[in-house]
Amino acid sequence: MKIQSVIAAIVLGSALAAPAFAQTAAPAAPASGAMSPNSQQSKMKTCNTQAGDKKGDDRKAFMKQCLSAAGVPAPTMSQQERMKACNTQAGDKKGDDRKAFMKQCLSTKS
Repeated sequence: MKIQSVIAAIVLGSALAAPAFAQTAAPAAPASGAMSPNSQQSKMKTCNTQAGDKKGDDRKAFMKQCLSAAGVPAPTMSQQERMKACNTQAGDKKGDDRKAFMKQCLSTKS
């Protein structure tokens, strides 16, 4: 009866240890070309970083253009550059008129 207990313990131990070994096994090799430097995944990461804080349809259009075969779009004005240009265009406007102009100018994507 002692041998049966030892055999049962070995079987039970190996059954419990199998999932632990399965988790530590090396992942399967990716399909050829799946991790190449110019893969869709790396393009997506680059475009996503460049999209920044764009939202909605503007982001969707940017991502579509960025991921297309044409490549990365020409850089747009940064927020700081846009602020500088809008300040120049606002000229001597004051008060609510200036606020309205700046809001419209800064929201225009260019």
